[in-house]
Amino acid sequence: MHEGLLDVYKRLGVAFESGHGAWLVDTDGKRYLDALSGIAVCGLGHTHEAVTRALCEQAARLVHTSNLYDIPLQRQLADRLCALTGLDRVFFCNSGAEANEAAIKFVRRHAHAHGNPDPVIVTMRGGFHGRTLGTLAATANERIREGFGPLPSGFRHVPYDDLPTLESLAHEDRAIAAVMLEPVQGEGGVIVPAPGYLRAVRALCDRHGWLLVFDEVQSGMGRTGRWFACQHEDVLPDLMSLAKGLGNGFPIGACLVRETIAMQVGPGSHGSTFGGSPLACRVALAVADTIESQGLLQN
Repeated sequence: MHEGLLDVYKRLGVAFESGHGAWLVDTDGKRYLDALSGIAVCGLGHTHEAVTRALCEQAARLVHTSNLYDIPLQRQLADRLCALTGLDRVFFCNSGAEANEAAIKFVRRHAHAHGNPDPVIVTMRGGFHGRTLGTLAATANERIREGFGPLPSGFRHVPYDDLPTLESLAHEDRAIAAVMLEPVQGEGGVIVPAPGYLRAVRALCDRHGWLLVFDEVQSGMGRTGRWFACQHEDVLPDLMSLAKGLGNGFPIGACLVRETIAMQVGPGSHGSTFGGSPLACRVALAVADTIESQGLLQN
């Protein structure tokens, strides 16, 4: 432990000073094959040429202005992500937790606009959505929640890949506004649901007027052989959160929504100082270009 650092990480006794592709080099010159990828972040590897070039060129041109102004690169990235996902609008932020916080807020905003003043979001046991108070409340993991109460209310936790239990809630809780889940659970142990589960959840949400939120922070940006894991079952959610691999190591997050949800969100209802900066968006565009141009989804 370093005395100047808050002791919130159980660090391994190694420090890296350089990396290239799938390899890292520590301060003693020893090479390591990086199987962690920065916790599902560096999907294109370290010091990728296109990402490095985008970083350097944009940093020399313009790093930050503020969302008080138009940001052309942000609009380009929004158009790209909407085309890839099939959703309509994007809010940019800096992390997966922020993207999920935005999704929670947008669900609640939509619920209030439709006469539900106390909306409930159903999430899955074994899931992980972040460490802010809102995303902790959405995460059914007592170990990481311990000592941080009282957490925000408005969440119910059910078993993952258990459609009957989820369906039973329709008769128990009339305040349900949305179901939020990872198409493939990450922190829960890389849990892949049974074939047809995502389609069945989509159909259930449609029957009962619930929104469907997919947390693709870990599973998105090509990690499963499709741009997003939900596309293996051709399921379109109402909201989707992205981060991690979107910037290949540069911090950027995104919350994508359908137009019907975007209609409930106006100026001043949400925001981010750094979200969607010219630098972050230029890097994310380079990541998307590389995945597409090099045919990585087919590999």
